[in-house]
Amino acid sequence: MIGFVARRLLQAIPLLIGVSLIGFGLMHLAPGGPLAVYTLNPTIQAQDIERIRIIFGLDQPIHVQYVKWATGIVSGNWGYTFFGGRPVLDVILERLPATMLLMGSALSVAILLGLSIGILGAVRRYSVFDVLATTGALFALSFPTFWFGLMAIYVFAIQLRWLPSGGMWELGEEGNILSLLRHLVLPTMVLALVITATWSRYSRSAFLEVMHQDYMRTARAKGLPPRQRLLRHAFPNAAKPLIALLGVELPFLFSGALVTETIFGWPGMGRLFVDALNMKEYPVLMGMMMFTAIFVIIGNLLADIAIAAIDPRVRLQ
Repeated sequence: MIGFVARRLLQAIPLLIGVSLIGFGLMHLAPGGPLAVYTLNPTIQAQDIERIRIIFGLDQPIHVQYVKWATGIVSGNWGYTFFGGRPVLDVILERLPATMLLMGSALSVAILLGLSIGILGAVRRYSVFDVLATTGALFALSFPTFWFGLMAIYVFAIQLRWLPSGGMWELGEEGNILSLLRHLVLPTMVLALVITATWSRYSRSAFLEVMHQDYMRTARAKGLPPRQRLLRHAFPNAAKPLIALLGVELPFLFSGALVTETIFGWPGMGRLFVDALNMKEYPVLMGMMMFTAIFVIIGNLLADIAIAAIDPRVRLQ
């Protein structure tokens, strides 16, 4: 297992280098370059911009700039924000707990509901429930996340007045768990909706494939009850593609969180990304890009380790 993990880590290094090269190149190709916040401001003189360029080291060759920036990423110096001069890593880590709370809640709800709907649809194939679940999943996958968010705000916050329309706390109630939970319901529901549809379809397909295997027919012939056949034989064998799906879903979960946090004013990394994009805070955008890439790679690595623990044959690949 140690060798398997070491190989996966070594494979992640070229991927991170490629992500950093692409992101660094896009930053320099953007209108105004890394100093767009200054160059696009008509009140700043050309000599001031040139002085700032020298301070940030942007007068050096681009490969020298990249090496210095990449070295800083490895050493923990991710740069400083244009507004306020705060360390980029500190700004990102401040928003991380809110995003992890939202993503964790949405993912937990999606896995629980998606697995339940998918397993029940596989067991009762072509039943009324299966048809309704399939139709509902196609409906959820056909509409963008921001539309569901706006509809949820209109129905539950404006018309019914059951839940708040945005934010993380009520004013003056920071730290109140009940206030946090009330604000968490709508963004969790919206973010989990599309993921639930995906998990229900994949879990249905995985269990349908497993339930027609020879060992399942043997278990049925031996007289094992349906619940025991499902939990002891079908579930462990259907879990491998679902664990792989968990790793693949992480980038989509991040992108969904970005839209959801923007709609509901949730103070997480997604909202930080949009604010940094509007303010042309390229150091923050670069830092978030690398942080997201590292997080996704770690998530996929954990998924590979879980699959290898279930199926030892994967370690030999």
